[in-house]
Amino acid sequence: MKTADPELMRAINRLNVLDTIRRHGPIARVEISERTQLSTTTVSAITASLLDDGLILPRHEGDIRNEAARGRPRVMLELNPDAARVVGAKIAANRLVFVVTDFRGDVLSKLTLPIRIDRQPIGVIADLVEDGVRRCVVDAGLSLEDVDTVCLGLPGVIEHRTGHIRSSPIFRDTNVDFASEMTARLNTPTIVESDAHAITLAHHWFGKARDLEDMVLISLEQTLGLGVLHDNQLFRGAGGLSHNLGDLVLGMGPRGIVRLSSQAGESEILGEQPASGRFAEAIRLGRGMTHAQALIKAEDNTLIGAAIRAGEAVGVAIANIVTLFAPPRVILVGSSLALGEPFLDSLRNAYALAIPPSLKGVAELVFDDSTDDFWAQGAAAVALYELYESPWNTTGPAL
Repeated sequence: MKTADPELMRAINRLNVLDTIRRHGPIARVEISERTQLSTTTVSAITASLLDDGLILPRHEGDIRNEAARGRPRVMLELNPDAARVVGAKIAANRLVFVVTDFRGDVLSKLTLPIRIDRQPIGVIADLVEDGVRRCVVDAGLSLEDVDTVCLGLPGVIEHRTGHIRSSPIFRDTNVDFASEMTARLNTPTIVESDAHAITLAHHWFGKARDLEDMVLISLEQTLGLGVLHDNQLFRGAGGLSHNLGDLVLGMGPRGIVRLSSQAGESEILGEQPASGRFAEAIRLGRGMTHAQALIKAEDNTLIGAAIRAGEAVGVAIANIVTLFAPPRVILVGSSLALGEPFLDSLRNAYALAIPPSLKGVAELVFDDSTDDFWAQGAAAVALYELYESPWNTTGPAL
């Protein structure tokens, strides 16, 4: 029988220990052993290496100055916030949002640039992203030399392993090697990731899935994205591909294939409104859903109908996803939530009708109004997770 690669097993165990310290620290070695099901000898060896690399710090519980105290002070371990610095970004059609975080994911600085970039030439977009990264880093009192990794979260179909953006509503072109472009500009390793994956990891690390090892997230923005977390890790397709939920087929119609985006995409929901006037201006500025919310409150029947149809389609899609994965929690985020009760009520009703009886009550639906900063912090978490996976020495990550 073929045994596992020892180096791979050591790397997996090391990541498991480091992530356990991140999630539960300050934590004692014996508790790390219990949570990871690794032997105390293995945990001691790994934590000694992490201490040597400066990735974790010891914290002594008890008064070490009191010689009369019984026993030795308990040594707890926690992440060293100064071990690394990363930049995370949410790149949207009408705004760029950046954060700089420390090794724990705590935000050191943040920056929002309300600039419309969709359909601009690649060089123009790269210029704006570069300027935003540099400004946010300076605001944190750092230089780019102090930053270990940058992660850019974008909508669309992203090939994480190669850094290629297969398609995105932001870019005119397809199959753009944006990671290489930004790495060369910043002289810093740069990752591109699906914004849906970024916000999924944000909720796992800092938000409404901190208590879970498995969950599903659905983002309802300009594109419809899907994030699947399994055993504390993001599930990606071949080549690290992200999932464009909008491409999900709901059935056949008179005009052929009916995809989720044709029923619940932002452009579909807003598309029946007049192409001029205040509403058109709101859409151009990226505030279409906010303006739609006001019109729904004013009982605009056209928008109410579009919101109900979108909610029904999303509810059926969620039922299909729960049927496949049976997650304990489904988190929904994004601008479409601003449509309010017509959208949310129809979503819940369609989900209740479509979910198989055997799976009723399995998944909790959670609706969250995540801020742009939180999405960017999720991109930073993607960068940090890759650093956690990397071999380190006393001079930093060996990327």
